[in-house]
Amino acid sequence: MGARITVADAIGRTVAALGAAHIFGVVGSGNFHATNAAIAAGVPFTATRHEMGAATMADAYSRATGRVSIVSVHQGCGLTNALTGITEAAKCHTPILVLAGDTAAGDTTSNFHIDQDAAVLAIGATPARIRSAATAIGDTADAFRLALHERRTVVLSMPVDIQDDSVEWDDARIPPAGAHAPRAADADSIARLAELFSSAERPVIVGGRGAWRAKAELRRLAAASGALLTTSAAARGLFVGDEWALDIMGGFATEGAARLIADADVIVGFGVAFNTWTTRNGALLERATVAQVDDREEAVGLHRPVDLAVLGDAALVAAAVADALEAGGPRTGYRRPEIGERVRAVRYWKDQPFEPHEEPGRIDAQSLVNALDALLPIERVVVPDGGNVNCYAGAHLRVPDEQGYCIPLSFQAIGMGLAAGIGAGVAQPHRLAVVGTGDGSFMMSLVELDTAVRLGLGMVVIVFNDEAYGAEVNLFQGETARLDTVRFPETDLAAVARGFGCDAVTVRRLDDLGPVAAWLNGPRDRPLLIDAKIVRYPSWMMLRNSSIREGAEAPARV
Repeated sequence: MGARITVADAIGRTVAALGAAHIFGVVGSGNFHATNAAIAAGVPFTATRHEMGAATMADAYSRATGRVSIVSVHQGCGLTNALTGITEAAKCHTPILVLAGDTAAGDTTSNFHIDQDAAVLAIGATPARIRSAATAIGDTADAFRLALHERRTVVLSMPVDIQDDSVEWDDARIPPAGAHAPRAADADSIARLAELFSSAERPVIVGGRGAWRAKAELRRLAAASGALLTTSAAARGLFVGDEWALDIMGGFATEGAARLIADADVIVGFGVAFNTWTTRNGALLERATVAQVDDREEAVGLHRPVDLAVLGDAALVAAAVADALEAGGPRTGYRRPEIGERVRAVRYWKDQPFEPHEEPGRIDAQSLVNALDALLPIERVVVPDGGNVNCYAGAHLRVPDEQGYCIPLSFQAIGMGLAAGIGAGVAQPHRLAVVGTGDGSFMMSLVELDTAVRLGLGMVVIVFNDEAYGAEVNLFQGETARLDTVRFPETDLAAVARGFGCDAVTVRRLDDLGPVAAWLNGPRDRPLLIDAKIVRYPSWMMLRNSSIREGAEAPARV
């Protein structure tokens, strides 16, 4: 007979035994004991200042490591505070388990009462529940396995009355997590995909988040088929170092890279959604025969129809098709010398010509980010936030590999960059976390600077500060001068950051970057915030919208 412990302790011990990687959370009465039990069983814990920060950190951590991380929140309001971050994770199929306290069954008069399962289901996450003391260990293990093997974001509600019940504890009672068997494609699908590659003169292979574990197989397939390689934003960095790889596809691509992709006659995506951002609203796929490889049936054709659907694991499919193509001898495809020269020329934004914009006392954002790209070490993890400025960190800062990039924008919520940078930095302490955010986004989440300082996290936070919600200013300035709702007074964000214990510098010209170099040469034992007072002009990505481009060149109308 094992010892009797509370259900709360059993939940914490169970997630630890199953391999929970890290806990991020805000602890209240409803999650206090389960959290402490997991910590006591060896799971590292980071106390965040807000529940959305906890969810966003866990999302970034699990993306970087592939392991299940834990978000721990109080019942009711603790969960609702975290919902935006949980939604982002759910849209990205990030394996996260949320341990959420819950009110006792039938206690509808509690201030904390909401229908948690309904709320979780509404945002696309997976609800789960501790049903009784007798089932608590199994319920916890089932929720953990759903997150691990089905790449789901699972919210496990823990009623406070059941948490107080007792249960007999024995390690042997924990069902093993088991291994996940990758899905193999059928022979006919492999043959059809091999035939498509064989007929292609200008093939392009696109790797998405679902292809992270297929890097070697996709490079082999590209060599066998003569394909160029590129990635979605979520998988940026996957093919770094391959001479035939473009940096990124979609909205963040250079114009030259976009032209090479748009000229393809066959485009095959592995683990990629082909959404509006990746395809530039479909324009990059218009001339090509398009195939999509994914191990989830519901993902195929979700955003736009494809000509060939292949259900299977990216690595298994790529290896099988490469086998078939190699049997027929090498192919040149898109890999011609003149194309190789173009790939090298258009791969990175740092190499593209541009005219800096000028405004007294302010720095051109593109000039700034290109200078920082050269100054900051390449062993980094880059995290862009949303808004007008997201392309500067998102596209200009190079990355060392796929683990060196985290883009928390599947929900298009702004204000997630700082927390995601902390989560990515905790997951990869050997790398410099670099966050690029706007002042509007940063002000939503700056409380997590306290978390970064407590962790002693040497990270760089670049605030592209135009004293506005810049995207909205750019969208509407051609229609009206009434923009006070989205413009704000100048704020000394460097002083705010110092108040939290960060190092900080205000940048109005490139000569102001000296303290950044000094910080890099120091112990890097606290965050560095760069309050960059940028020229108030639409980013190059927003200028692709003709109405924004016209508004930028003409005075606003009243």
